[in-house]
Amino acid sequence: MNVVYLVGPTGAGKTAVGRRAAAMLNLDFVDIDELVQQRSGVDIPWIFDVEGEPGFRRRESETLAELSTGSNTLVATGAGIILGPSNRVLMRDTGLVVYLKTTVRRQLSRLKNDKRRPLLMAPDRRQRLEAMANIRNPLYEALADLTIVSDDDSLPAMARRVASAIKDHTKSPEQNGND
Repeated sequence: MNVVYLVGPTGAGKTAVGRRAAAMLNLDFVDIDELVQQRSGVDIPWIFDVEGEPGFRRRESETLAELSTGSNTLVATGAGIILGPSNRVLMRDTGLVVYLKTTVRRQLSRLKNDKRRPLLMAPDRRQRLEAMANIRNPLYEALADLTIVSDDDSLPAMARRVASAIKDHTKSPEQNGND
């Protein structure tokens, strides 16, 4: 297996679920946001403040391009990575794309105390999340090889579902019983 990319909206569980699913699949785990912060020496809100969203997206795209050449890796992407057409092409061409789908209601519940995400710092968080969903959800859907609803399962149960779906999808045709 080359690279598995987890995509989906903020609060879908890409990092938390991805870290556990990667361990279950014996894959390396990389979170693009964490790697961007580690390499820059500053947090994402600082990057947004100083370089704006375009500066952050450039860093994110450069990191994705580097990770796309790896193998045996599960990558938790940032929620907005799919906004770049070249990012979508790169993920489609170099790996398996798994969409963790969730609702705005669930995002609001999971992110109610989150103060770290620059794009959520809006007077009306629900309105901001709905606007992002209207733009991004069709992109996630179109890109995904697999779609898994990020629902009320516990974190371990959700990770098992993701790992199982990836395992089933990546079996060779002989293992699936197909000729």
